[in-house]
Formats: sequence, structure tokens, C-alpha cells
Amino acid sequence: MEQRLTHHVYKLSFILFILCLTIPSSSSFELQPSTADSVYHHLNYTAISDFRVLNRRTLIQCPDPNPYLRINVTDNADLSDDQFVTVNVSGVLVPSDSDWVAMISPSYSNVTTCLESEAYYIQTGDTSTLPLLCHYPVKAKYVSSDPDYISCKNKECQKYDNNGDCEVTTCSASVSFHVVNIRTDIEFVFFTGGFSTPCILTRTDAPLKFSNPNSPLYGHLSSIDSTATSMRLTWVSGEKEPQQVQYGDGKSQTSEVATFSADDMCSEFRLGTLSYELNLFKQYFRHFSLAPIPKCIGSVVESPAKDFGWHDPGYIHTAVMSGLQPSTSFKYRYGSDAVGWSEEIEFRTPPAGGSDEVKFLVFGDMGKAPLDSSAEHYIQPGSISVIKAMTEEVESGNVDSIFHIGDISYATGFLVEWDFFLHLITPLASQVTYMTAIGNHERDYVDSGSWYPGPDSGGECGVPYETYFPMPTPAKDKPWYSIEQGSVHFTVISTEHDWTQQSEQYEWMKTDMASVDRSKTPWLIFTGHRPMYSSLGADDQFLEVVEPLLLDNKVDLVLFGHVHNYERTCSVYNSECLAMPTKDGNGIDTYDNSNYTAPVQAIVGMAGFSLDKFSDDAPSWSLKRISEFGYVRADATKDELKLEFVNSDSKDVEDSFIITKK
Repeated sequence: MEQRLTHHVYKLSFILFILCLTIPSSSSFELQPSTADSVYHHLNYTAISDFRVLNRRTLIQCPDPNPYLRINVTDNADLSDDQFVTVNVSGVLVPSDSDWVAMISPSYSNVTTCLESEAYYIQTGDTSTLPLLCHYPVKAKYVSSDPDYISCKNKECQKYDNNGDCEVTTCSASVSFHVVNIRTDIEFVFFTGGFSTPCILTRTDAPLKFSNPNSPLYGHLSSIDSTATSMRLTWVSGEKEPQQVQYGDGKSQTSEVATFSADDMCSEFRLGTLSYELNLFKQYFRHFSLAPIPKCIGSVVESPAKDFGWHDPGYIHTAVMSGLQPSTSFKYRYGSDAVGWSEEIEFRTPPAGGSDEVKFLVFGDMGKAPLDSSAEHYIQPGSISVIKAMTEEVESGNVDSIFHIGDISYATGFLVEWDFFLHLITPLASQVTYMTAIGNHERDYVDSGSWYPGPDSGGECGVPYETYFPMPTPAKDKPWYSIEQGSVHFTVISTEHDWTQQSEQYEWMKTDMASVDRSKTPWLIFTGHRPMYSSLGADDQFLEVVEPLLLDNKVDLVLFGHVHNYERTCSVYNSECLAMPTKDGNGIDTYDNSNYTAPVQAIVGMAGFSLDKFSDDAPSWSLKRISEFGYVRADATKDELKLEFVNSDSKDVEDSFIITKK
């Protein structure tokens, strides 16, 4: 381990030395302390798979002069909005486990070496060799996923001798890709050498086009206030002209249209005085002997979102359906005669704030995973089972709303992955209100104004998130809000923005929670992304600053994500249990808040990202710890708040607890 880290530090020193010689020193920027922390923090995370670091590899010239090699698509018709595409590789002389196919979009993207781009990766902590691709592949798949490829079961004679005997035999294979409408043309490129030492063999002759790149897609709902008489619908299209949502008995609303460009993404990673950076590295590598490094002034280095991860988002349409009734079903469709219409969808409004009961699902850190077993930049393996289980819940009619509390798509600067995420959640979010909180992978970036200045958003800096998920927030880049549904007041904060005393958000939290009418909404739930309590560690300053507000306002339940497991506490304050639950007649832990002591806190970050395992030692305040994929099902009446952790694979309830007020 020490040898590997030493290598990283020496190599980073060399890279920065080269940058001193190659990058114009027109700006006198200083390296932020968070940059050194980012490099240390990401040393292991950038190597989750070979594919994730694909475009940090040197492009090797393929020595294969094979004249028979071909790659094509079985059906060359224009693509639909959602389909599987079969890609055929033929004319292969010697099949190899290292052969793979990449899906590239836009089709004109450069898939040759970008020699000037190595500096872009320092911010992620990866110090490998030069990048391969100027534009990152949407997804990729090894050809050996066809079980007949390596054995060359599918043979074809390419050349016969004078006696009519086959002189040259080649092999072929087929692989399948799931494609959703991302509006831009697609091509498939055949590589060999694996993801570590790849080279291009051949590519499709002509790009594949979507039959309707302007299709209205991925409609999802959100609440705009606590009355439940209006609902916002947001969808994506390749067309910038306003469209409509038609709903109820002949009502319609025209959309407002937004988009964003690469210029809106953050690019504030700064290369500064190297001797200063070295001092920062010494915080983490104190026992290493480091080579001397020269001083130089660097420049701004672009983020993945501005560079190889950029993909045109099209246009995001929003329209508010008004004149609705709470807890009532309606039908709608969206689009226009010019671009087409969505199918008719039935949705249900949530209960109004102050009514008796609300049933909701809550989770964090879900993301998405491919439906075709291909490799993608960032995969959250549990997301498919979680979505499937929650869709069944929604379709049963027992869900009024959903709260996704941070780390939404994990696009992290690879913008095309937002489309795949929106496609994944459509069965849920098109039927019930889908409320969100911002997480580190939506907002954080060096020197961008985020409270935690690591590179976790890949340069997105909250722009795609706030465009795709407009919440009832005070203003742009102030992603905190409150909303009431049934008997619950939800205070939703941003842990990624300043929450310290005298900050705007702190004052808002204080005012919002103090103003709750507990006779109308007896339950106060406080939620955001990063936790105050976790067996795996949390920010002590966040706990110190914000926890007193929870106690002062008698918050009943605190829900966070960020840590990728499920953990429930006692009634905790200042890391001490002020009260413990008792067992009811069914053996369920029950907290009596009629004699309030402190909030119950729970981490619900187990909805998709690879799970964090617990150590054997549990803090005294930790009562239940589960490292399984799932979500939390909640049912709140005026007298009782019941929550259940549901394992998404087995559908079993693995933890239940109740908070009562009598």
C-alpha cells in the first residue's frame, strides 16, 4: 500500500512539473487545500473498474491489418425511444477475451488520443497514463459476453484455395446494448486490448439516428407547496419550443423551457505553487520521502462535465398542473402535435398538509445500473432491484410520495447518464410526487462555493440537478425547502451548502422549524444528505452546529443518506442516548415522544450504491445496522409514525420502529 501511494505522489509531482512547462501561466491561481484532499480521497475510488479509468489510457495503434473485419447493427432502422440493439462483429481472425465494443455518442466524437488532457484527471486522483478518448463512451461490452465467440462456433470462410477448400476462416459474435433516446446519433466502435491497453480495430460505417430525437420523455412529478392542489411536471425533449401538459377534464398548461451548456459547468480545479501543494500532501503522506518539486504557477483545468463527459441535455420542460384536489387520481399526457405525445399516465396527488395520514418512501444514494450488463462510467448495482420493488409499491396504490435524499443519478460529470437515470425512475416518478435533496455528487466541486469542496459532482455543481428536479426552493443554488404532507412537516436541507451559524441556510432552518404548527402537522422530520451519526464516521462540526436546532424544535425523526447502509439510533443527543425504545405487543421498537427527549436518527443510504459494511464495534447510540439494498416505507398518522426498512431483493421487512404521541 505504501509503495503504491508513494508511486502516486512521485508521479503527480512529475505531471505537475510537466504542466509548469506546458500550461501557460497567465493566471496566478493558488491550489485549494481541498485539491490535495481530493487526490488522497479518490486514490481508490477512481479504480472501481477498468472502464471507469478508460480515458486515462494511452491509445495503442492496432497492428491488425485484417481486411475481413466488420461491425454492424442487425437492424439499421432508426432507433426508438427505448430498445435493445444487437451489434454484430464479424471477420475476426483470432477471437480474444480483450475484444470489446463501445457505444459512442455523439457519433462524431473524437476517439483518438487527447495528449493535452492528462491534467484533467489530477482532480480525480488518477495519475495513470495519457487519456484515450476525447469523449467518454456511453457504455461498453466485452465481445466474449457472447458465449460462442472465443470458441469460434460461428465460423465463416473468407477465402478458398484452388481446390475449393477454405483457406481463411473467421469468427463472429453478437452483443446487445440497451439504448434510450439521448437525442444524438450513436456509433459502435470495435476495440481490442481490453480497457487497460485499448486500440481501435474498426467502427460502424454510418451513425444510428433516433427516429424522433425531439420526443417528450422521462416525465416526473414534484410538489410545489403543501396544498397538494398543484403539481409540477418536468420532462425532456430535443425540441426547444414550448410544449404542453394536458390533464384532468380538458385542462392544459404550456411548458417553460430550460437547458444548460458546457459553459455552465464548473471548471475551477487550479494548479498552483507546487511547493504549497506538496505541503498539503504531507498531511496525508507524512512518512514518505518525497522528491523535490519546482515552483510554478498553473492554470484552470477543465472538469469532466466540461470536457470528455459533456453530452447535450436537450431541453427540459416544466409545467404546473393546477386546480387539482389532494389525494385524488388524475390522468395526463405531455408533448405537442409537432413532436408527439407521451402515453396517458395516471397519477395521484399527495394528501394536503394537515390531513390525517401520509404514506411515503424514503431513501438516498440510488443512482442507476444498466439493463444490458454493459459497463458504464458509474454503476450503482442495487438500484435495479430497489426501483423494481418500489414500483410494485407505487402500483399497489399505497404510496403518496417519494423522498430521494441526495446522490441522485451519480452522473458526476458524465451528462448522458442523467438520461438513463430519468428513464429508470419514470415508472415511479410519473405516478407520485418525487421530492429530492441535493447530495455531494450533485453539487460539490473545488472552489465552486460548495461547503465540502471535493470534486464529487465532476464539475456539475448542481446545475443539471436543479434543472431536472426543480424543488420549491428560495432561489437558484439555494436547494433547501420545506413541505407538508398529511401529518408531517418535512424540513429538507442542503448539507453541501453553508449550514454554519449566521449562514443564510442556518437562519432559514431555524425559522422554518420554529414556525411549524404542531397541532396541524404533529410530526417534524428533518432530512438532508450527509449524516450527523454514523458508525462509519460523520462531520463533527455539522453535528455541533445543527443538532441543537433539532432539540430546540423537538424534531421527531432525522433521515440522512451518504453512508451506504441502514442504521438507526436511540433518541440521541450529543452522542448519548437520552431515551431508549420499548417493545410493543408485536416486538417492534417504539419511541414515546409524548415525553420528548431527543430525535431518532436513521441513515437510509442503501438504495443502490455498493454497500458499506459495518465494523464489529457499534457505538452505544446505534441500535440497528443493516448492510443490504432497500428502502424505507413510512406511514404517518396524527398519533403514530411507523417506518420499515424493506430489503428490495427479498421484500422482507428487516427493521421496524414506531414513534408515538399520545
